[in-house]
Order: sequence, then C-alpha cells, then structure tokens
Amino acid sequence: MIQISPSTQCPYMKTPVQDQYDVLVLGGGPAGATCAALLAEKGKRVLLLERGLTPRFHVGESLLPKCYPTLKRLGLLETMKQSAFPKKYSVQFVTEMGKVTKPFYFDEYIPHESSQTWQVERGDFDSLLLSKAAENGAVIRTNAHIMDVLFEGQRAVGVKVKLKDPEAGDEVREIRADLTVDATGQSAVIATRLGVKKSDPLLKKGTIWGYFENALRDEGRDEGATIIMQTAGKSSWFWYIPLSNNIVSVGCTGSMNYMFAGDGTTPAEVFNRELAKCPEMQRRLEPSTQHGDFKTTKDFSYRAQQTVGEGWVLIGDAFGFIDPVYSSGVLLAMASAEMAADAILDGYEKNDLSPEQLGRWNDNYTAGLENFKRLVYAFYAPQFSFGDFFKEYPEYRNHMTDILMGDVFKPGVDEIFDKMGDVIPPSDVGEESETVIA
Repeated sequence: MIQISPSTQCPYMKTPVQDQYDVLVLGGGPAGATCAALLAEKGKRVLLLERGLTPRFHVGESLLPKCYPTLKRLGLLETMKQSAFPKKYSVQFVTEMGKVTKPFYFDEYIPHESSQTWQVERGDFDSLLLSKAAENGAVIRTNAHIMDVLFEGQRAVGVKVKLKDPEAGDEVREIRADLTVDATGQSAVIATRLGVKKSDPLLKKGTIWGYFENALRDEGRDEGATIIMQTAGKSSWFWYIPLSNNIVSVGCTGSMNYMFAGDGTTPAEVFNRELAKCPEMQRRLEPSTQHGDFKTTKDFSYRAQQTVGEGWVLIGDAFGFIDPVYSSGVLLAMASAEMAADAILDGYEKNDLSPEQLGRWNDNYTAGLENFKRLVYAFYAPQFSFGDFFKEYPEYRNHMTDILMGDVFKPGVDEIFDKMGDVIPPSDVGEESETVIA
C-alpha cells in the first residue's frame, strides 16, 4: 500500500508529446488531474506534466463529503463505491483534557448518500483521477521536470521541461499553449517565480507522520472515522485516519519552533514525546506495529497574492494551502480545479481568455478558503473551547458540520464566526526553521 511498485510507475511514459496544446496542466495531483479531465472531456487539447512517477505517494488521505459532486461529474462514483477504501461517515474530536466528544455524523445533516465519503490511499486515488484524465483524451507525461515557465512580456506561453525516460534518455523541450494551469502543489511554480507566495504567520506548523498496522479501530460505521486528538496543553494535535489493509495514518502537528527545535531530537523522539501527552492515541496504537519510517514536512499555510494572469491560473495548493486539521486539501483541490475548468471552457466559448474571465471564480473560492482558515484559527486559539461555544450557541453546530463536510461555499455558513468573534492563535514570531521532506 505504501510502497510503489516499479512495474507500475510509468504507465504514461510512451505517450507522444506535441509542441502546442490548448492547455498545459502542471501537476498530476487531484487538482491537476481533475482540471485536465474536465477540459479534455470537452475536446480541449490538454497536456498534463507530472514531476513524479505514478502511483505517487502523498499524505492527505481523508476526503470530505462535498467531494461527491465532482466525483459524480467525473464519472468515478461507482468506482469509489466498489473500491476497498474505508467508508467515512463522521469526524470526531478528542480534547486536550482527554474527553472523547460526540462524533459529527454527516448523515444527520444530509440524509443522502453523499454524506458518506472515503479514506483513500492517495497513490491509488490520484491514479484513478489521472486515468480518468487520460481516458477523456488528455496527454499525460510523468517524470516530467518543469525547468521554467515561459513568458513573453506578462503572458505565460508555455514551459521548458525535461522529459525523463530511462530507456530513451532525457529530452529537454519547449512546449507552448494558450493557457498554463499551475497545479504544482506547495511547489507553487508560478507563484514562487513571481514572488507572490505569502505565508500565514499564525499558522507556521510542522508535522511528523507515519503508518501503523493493527491499531485499534472502532466498530460499525465509526470504523472509518477521522479522529482529531489534541495533546495536553494544546501543544500539538494528532490525526488518526483508518486506511485499507489494516493500516492507519497517524500524524502529529505543532508549531515549527516546538516540533523542530534544532536540538538534534529525531522525528521519532518528537513523535513519542507528544504521544505521551495523548492517552487516547496511546490506547489505539498500543497493539500496533509501525509500517515504514516517520516522515516530516512543513505545513506552512499560505496563499498566493496573485492567482491569475495573462495566460495562467493557479489551482489547488498552488493557489493556497490551509493547515491539514480539517482534511480540506483534496476537497479544495478538486473544487478549485472544477471552477477553473468551467471558467476556461466558458472563456473559449466566448473567445475571452482574459485574466478576468479565467479568475471569475476566485472571490467565491477565496471566501470558502477563509471559512476553513477561520475555523483552523479557532482550533489553535488556546482560550477558545468548541464545547463551551456550542453550549452557548447550539444552533451553530449545523454551521460547524457544514464546514467539516466541506460545504464552505454555502451562503451563510460564515455566520458562525460572527458569534465566535476574533479568535486568533498566537504567532510563531521569528520562525525561520525549515524541515526536509523525507
């Protein structure tokens, strides 16, 4: 499950690549694959360039119910239903005091099959999306290393790319297109090139995560629940995400200064230090065996200050990244991809590929992004208690559940923040440390 088989790494390696396309999509994650699939379905000539090999390993396994409409549009619902991915019906929280709270069951708010979603192995899930893009007519090239985005004045006109092939040898090409869609994730190729990627000083976090076999799971429909557990003193928090084959994804997140102090402490030592502060996670992992090594990453939240321009548009994590506590990554990736694809297709219909047309969805999407971020702020604020809040305002539990399901673009869902007031977490002032993605 975690290891990638060499025999299946390069299914798109022999696909011929032309010099000109309608749209170049950079990145083969959920954002890039979804956008490429929707554009190719409507007859656009699309080339998707993915830096890695497939299936590609990636953390971020938990889907939200609001992925359902996009999966349905892609024609992947039946595939998901027949898959071995564990079904997810709820999300549950464990407080810093060790209290296990009542789960947020999605079907109590949406009595429809869309209330149930899945916990996925990202290598398999991302490959499903890439295969759909290829089935719809997109040209896919993996092991493609973007060397530069080509600009003529202010307009993006294509890319310079090294197409790596262990049999035929490497080839450096310049490939042109009407539009370049940046779905390169946290690499954020265009935003980084233009210097418009700005981090959030309140959410500079680091994560250590790994995979465990034979960990304790709940029974029945709670078996596939995402569980978020805070440690004593709110110094960090753990995620617990059940996957197939009796594997559980477990990660620990805290401030960069706290998690990676530069004192020589190993990731395993930091993980176990925090585990000692979380009895519920200790209980669940007690019978388990670690599967593979720990991995580390920086989870700095950020957003590009410019997200669209002449001949280019950003989607997914290239647009912005939010702390992973509410499992928003795949939902936001697919939502932004769908919105961008619709704007591009409509632009071709109207013969208008201006930045205004390409980015017509940005305000609505940014509002949804902000809804997730404000809920993340509340999670990290040391003096804020969701339990106390819902005792005083029980009518806003529905708003909370809407956001937990990914319904962040729903009108009025942000009313919950009017009642919360200014809930701001402390800042890691002077944070400079970086971690190595292992």
